[in-house]
Amino acid sequence: MNDHRPFNVLFLCTANSARSILAEAILDRLGQGKFKAFSAGSQPRGKVHPLTLEVLESLNYDTSFARSKSWDEFATPDAPKMDFVFTVCDDAANEACPVWPGQPLSAHWGVPDPAAAEGSEPEKHFAFAEAYRMLNNRISIFINLPMPSLDKLALQQRLDEIGRDRPDAE
Repeated sequence: MNDHRPFNVLFLCTANSARSILAEAILDRLGQGKFKAFSAGSQPRGKVHPLTLEVLESLNYDTSFARSKSWDEFATPDAPKMDFVFTVCDDAANEACPVWPGQPLSAHWGVPDPAAAEGSEPEKHFAFAEAYRMLNNRISIFINLPMPSLDKLALQQRLDEIGRDRPDAE
């Protein structure tokens, strides 16, 4: 795969207010310049969920990047070319996605929607922290894959395994 520029990675969810925003933040931090993360939604809510921002800020993330936006922004000819596209919610995985230029590798890494959590404030906070933990585990595995030594098929198999294995369920 490409060694000249950071790998562009798009995380998709329906509302682009929680999981995909968390994933974008995590990858930009852990990827240390080797990856550039983006996020978008099929039906963006238009604002980032307050608990998403709270979790990220509690972990010393700069949240100025966080914006709920449509995946249409990344399907235009002048949009960044994606190397990877990951769906992080089951709804987005079942929707008809735009055709991404360059045929990026894609996988489904479903994570329960913390924005749908019900209960007390601590229970809601836990749901967001849990989504963060699950995404952090998967992204940590992803960024440590030996990209140059994997052919496209082997890499696709590893990406699918990351979503299936639920490395976060330990």
